[in-house]
Amino acid sequence: MNGKPSRWRDLTWRIEAAAFDVASAILRLLPVDLASDLGAALFRALGPLTGSHRIAERNIRLAFPDLDGAGRAALLRAQWENLGRTFFEFPLTDRLTPASGRVEVEGRERLAEIAAERRATVFISGHFSNWEVMAMAIIDAGIDCQITYRAANNPYVDRRIRERRARYGVRLFAPKGEDGARELLEAMKRGESVALMNDQKFNAGLEASFFGHPAHTASGPTRLALRFGALLQPLSVQRARGARFKVVVHDPIPLDQTGDRAADLAAGVAKVNAFVEARVRERPAEWFWVHKRWPAAVYAELAQRRG
Repeated sequence: MNGKPSRWRDLTWRIEAAAFDVASAILRLLPVDLASDLGAALFRALGPLTGSHRIAERNIRLAFPDLDGAGRAALLRAQWENLGRTFFEFPLTDRLTPASGRVEVEGRERLAEIAAERRATVFISGHFSNWEVMAMAIIDAGIDCQITYRAANNPYVDRRIRERRARYGVRLFAPKGEDGARELLEAMKRGESVALMNDQKFNAGLEASFFGHPAHTASGPTRLALRFGALLQPLSVQRARGARFKVVVHDPIPLDQTGDRAADLAAGVAKVNAFVEARVRERPAEWFWVHKRWPAAVYAELAQRRG
């Protein structure tokens, strides 16, 4: 938060935080599956009425140009259902753990090995299914890890999010600018791991292909892995049914060490995008489609093609 907010802004934030508390309290009174089902129904009904629906529709056209109208409509409906489930499950994340029986971890032995060796690792993933579940799987494995996230615009809500996650061991860190990058470097030097989402637009990032279109992609995860010789360890999460999940620990992404750091970095970022794209193609209804992933020029070109 830059500077002191106006009284009106501060009051608005406090009202929003109170509403967040009330909604969270109500959802926590419900069985997990019921809360998840309610979110799916609400977002399925209301999502198409929002401006985000248009964003998702354009993204689907870019990613799957051969999908017909009926297929796009079905995918749009399914992604709204998944997003609604994810948002309504958010206050109940402490119940979505491997210990709860709701989360299966495929490749658990790899996480156990990382924890046992105390090897600094760069975990990467995307906004798949309920992405909060992945942090729980990492912490449950006993890995000392800083989970990066985008801080909420409302500082009161953001504080609540961080405090609730801290209660069950998840340390959230929102890196900003050079200071944030420095803190991540210090964490890696201490032998800690870091976890980052690597599937959203990053204007200062490297340009790499994503579904055949140029996309600005954060190079930070690859840069950290190259600098420390660390594993670049991808994870994904799949929704099994309702509020039950499978976290998949994939094979590490191999990084080139040719001596040409710029080329190695670009190659690594391309591999990250390829990983994310493959997961989206496998389970397209479970990705976060309501985000402007590509540059404005790509969307302009799509509009021109459609006439």
